[in-house]
Amino acid sequence: MRLDDERESTNIDDERGSGGGGGRAPLKIGIGGILLALGALYFGVDPKIVFSLLEGSASSGNQSAVVAPQQSVQGPDTQKQFIARILGSTEDVWTSYFQQMGRTYHEPRLVLFSGGTQSACGYAQTSVGPFYCPADHKVYLDLAFFQELKNRLGAGGDFARAYVVAHEVGHHVQNELGIMAQLEKQNGGMSERGATGASVRTELQADCFAGVWAKRANDAKSILQSGDVQQGLNAASAVGDDRLERQGQGYVVPDSFTHGTSAQRVNWFSRGLQSGDIRQCDTFSALAL
Repeated sequence: MRLDDERESTNIDDERGSGGGGGRAPLKIGIGGILLALGALYFGVDPKIVFSLLEGSASSGNQSAVVAPQQSVQGPDTQKQFIARILGSTEDVWTSYFQQMGRTYHEPRLVLFSGGTQSACGYAQTSVGPFYCPADHKVYLDLAFFQELKNRLGAGGDFARAYVVAHEVGHHVQNELGIMAQLEKQNGGMSERGATGASVRTELQADCFAGVWAKRANDAKSILQSGDVQQGLNAASAVGDDRLERQGQGYVVPDSFTHGTSAQRVNWFSRGLQSGDIRQCDTFSALAL
């Protein structure tokens, strides 16, 4: 990616090394637990349930005591600068887009942490991946997770990392547009889980919004270089429910899907990337995902 012309966002809270865990002991989980957490929550919105389940299973002693890997990240300042520029790009794109709609975009904050930290949605831990918390309008990210994305899931590269940030910001855009509030009011409408449930549609729309950002940012400043789009598509494919479930448990259960299949995530990310138009991201009205 070519980010030389991108400004660095100031909406970053760097809690690495600050003891953000609040005195809580590190959560010990098995490798299977890590994969289940990835499948259940990767790029999710509300991590409270998964956090509590992981803590409960860890305390029961039924899983092998493997601490979620805290891998060192080479060049942490460079990584932070990269994230700050991607976040700054999303701010510029969505501020402009909202202005075109006659609305005001309120920028989210991004929290960098190491190991774990407290959020308004629960205790954030590296093992469950980056997420957006609508209660405090913040994106939570441990930079060590990019090593998981690359080494465990086979999705490395600058644009893969940018996709992660843009997807989480996509959830913030949903919050800004009132989509999350509408979903909360449905009460007994669309099922939350399952291959066509509200959770999958929410995640696929965030993928599409990530594509919209990439299209508009590239049109404005030509940030994409050869191979970047493929990196983004690889990342979207890597975190499909079907792929994660097959990797974690050896078989696929569509009724348990929360984020969509690899093909669906690639499809909706591509829609946004090709159109640059959020009107093409209406996953909730789509008959076929």
